[in-house]
Amino acid sequence: MKYRDRHVGTQAEGGSTTIAVIATDAILTKAAAKRLAIAAHDGFARAVWPTHTPADGDLVFALATGSSGIELSADAAIDLYAAAGATMARTISRGVYAATPAEGDLFPVWSSR
Repeated sequence: MKYRDRHVGTQAEGGSTTIAVIATDAILTKAAAKRLAIAAHDGFARAVWPTHTPADGDLVFALATGSSGIELSADAAIDLYAAAGATMARTISRGVYAATPAEGDLFPVWSSR
């Protein structure tokens, strides 16, 4: 959708921004939470095209509640980061699939195609 919006001229520059939150109940340091956000951001590239352009403001916030009491080993952290990218891509895809049209939309939603 970003591609069509930009080329049809229906969106203002930066109007195709995608903002997301990824959360875990593991205990993460600030650096590990940043790495989680970076890994989840990779899910944007799997689900949105184009992505990571100079004109958008795509952003992922990461948070860790620590409620599980689990401190991740290096191997567990790799698994968490891999899951974050896959989870983000699936979440975006599910949102596209579940979208309903709003008044004034210029393009059809997935369910009407």
